[in-house]
Order: sequence, then C-alpha cells, then structure tokens
Amino acid sequence: MPKNKSHSGSSKRFKVTGSGKVLRERAGKRHLLEHKSSRVTRRLTGNAEMAPGDAKKIKKLLGK
Repeated sequence: MPKNKSHSGSSKRFKVTGSGKVLRERAGKRHLLEHKSSRVTRRLTGNAEMAPGDAKKIKKLLGK
C-alpha cells in the first residue's frame, strides 16, 4: 500500500501537541504593522488553539 502524505502547506502552519490540541499562529502580524497599535500587535503574539471543528479537519490533513 502507498504511504499517506501529509498536506505540506498545513504542516508548515499547524502543530499538534502531545495531548492532541492543534496550535496555530494568529493572523495579521506579518506586514502593514506601522498603522497597527502596539496593543494589537502584542495581542497577536503567541499561538492560539484551533476550534474543535477545524482541528478535526487539520488533523486529517496532517495525517494524525
């Protein structure tokens, strides 16, 4: 049988923790930061947990 390939785009964007949660980066902190307040850019730092419905799809793409 052929091996299952994980979705390469998803594998770069998401990470599955040991307990099975799916983590993602927050959107909106790549560019055009000059007009965004520092309060907003601070809020966008760090990882966020995926919603349960979306996490299920992502795990399928990652082959987990």
